Amino acid sequence: MAAYEVRQFGDPVLRQVAAEVTNVDGRLVQLTQAMVPTMQEAGGLGLAAPQIGVQKRLFVYDLRDGEGVKVLINPVISEHRGEWTYDEGCLSVKGLSWDIVRPKEIHITGFDLEGKEINIEADELMARLFQHELDHLDGKLLIDYLDAEQRADAMKTLRGRLLATPQAAPPPSSSAMLQVKTGIAGLTLPGRR
Repeated sequence: MAAYEVRQFGDPVLRQVAAEVTNVDGRLVQLTQAMVPTMQEAGGLGLAAPQIGVQKRLFVYDLRDGEGVKVLINPVISEHRGEWTYDEGCLSVKGLSWDIVRPKEIHITGFDLEGKEINIEADELMARLFQHELDHLDGKLLIDYLDAEQRADAMKTLRGRLLATPQAAPPPSSSAMLQVKTGIAGLTLPGRR
């Protein structure tokens, strides 16, 4: 069972800029481990921490290419090239998708859970995944890429959903979800305080 529910459009946490991660410790490792079944049960290729209500600059992803689930902390895109249009959806905007134009190739850097710097040259689907998750860390959603007509139609659908959804109890705090210690020492990320 997933440890978290994916926050949906209308939740203010999805519009906030996430804070940089300055320390990788057991709690952060457990957070990423709890994000994995949430992502998998929702059928996603990636899940950013703000999508579960945690304002940290990190995401988990699995391209289902046999390499397994990975984590990228404090990601930064330093280069991009070309354009690629693709029908893109989002776990936080369920059931809707649009043709979104994004750069086809990117260079992204970040850190893994061991504090090692990661450099990735990505294209097409992998590049799109990274850009999509980075948008979540910056408080941006797919609807921000739509033209006026598409956005009006999307907002009509999304407002209808909000009005039809009963108010649920707030999710448990992340500290309540992370009580078990992992025994992993905290790591301070290079160049961060």
